[in-house]
Amino acid sequence: MNSESTPTPLSTLSPTSSDAASPNLQVRFKSENGRLLLLLPPEGEQNSLSLTWTDVWQQLKQRLNAGDRFWQPNTSVHLIGRDRLLDARQLQAVVDLLAESQLYLKRVYTSRRQTAVAAATTGISVEQQPSVSPLTPPAESQSPLADPLYLQTTVRSGMEVRHTGTLVILGDVNPGGSVIADGDILVWGSLRGVAHAGASGNGRCMIMALRLEPTQLRIGGQVARAPETPPAQYQPEVAYISESGIRITKSTDISRLRSYLSDL
Repeated sequence: MNSESTPTPLSTLSPTSSDAASPNLQVRFKSENGRLLLLLPPEGEQNSLSLTWTDVWQQLKQRLNAGDRFWQPNTSVHLIGRDRLLDARQLQAVVDLLAESQLYLKRVYTSRRQTAVAAATTGISVEQQPSVSPLTPPAESQSPLADPLYLQTTVRSGMEVRHTGTLVILGDVNPGGSVIADGDILVWGSLRGVAHAGASGNGRCMIMALRLEPTQLRIGGQVARAPETPPAQYQPEVAYISESGIRITKSTDISRLRSYLSDL
């Protein structure tokens, strides 16, 4: 969080004629494919006008208070954070400010791991990937995976977490919550929502949880639902794709399972 005690006056944020040609220097709202996008200026701009958080905050308030607002009340907002580093307090401040204008923050797109962690911790759906546009086509299955993303949080109902690598949740995934990863998914807790591993088409990925009772499991292009009759006793389990579809085995068999998948 920026430590400046006195916010920068709005008049000092007005771009010069040469800066106005660069919309990346401004906080902007944009309607695209039926969605309202909130685009923050990237933090890595190599020029003297790279905006501080105080600048961004003042610009956001100015946009929300402008008389030419084109959105309807109760509209969901997709925040395009790019490479800007945002902590949980800043994200919550954005949530509160949008709420004053009858808008709600639905999802955060970011290329920063710390911002993704802060969003998930705050309870906001998040997608972390190198390219943070919500319209970016899915990565090809042969594309290298991003580094694993570790989150210590509970994925609550209505919340979705996406990552272009392996996703590790230290907590529970509640019913109505979703976790989606191009790599494996590991839940160090109860998985009772939806999990999709190998989302870019990799059928060799796995889903692991200490207590596996999902609403739906997906690996690559395969889909499975939880059995109607729950087991008498839960234990750590692993879901994977076999020749007959998605199967579940005890986590103690993971070494043999890795060997099996490598032979596919």
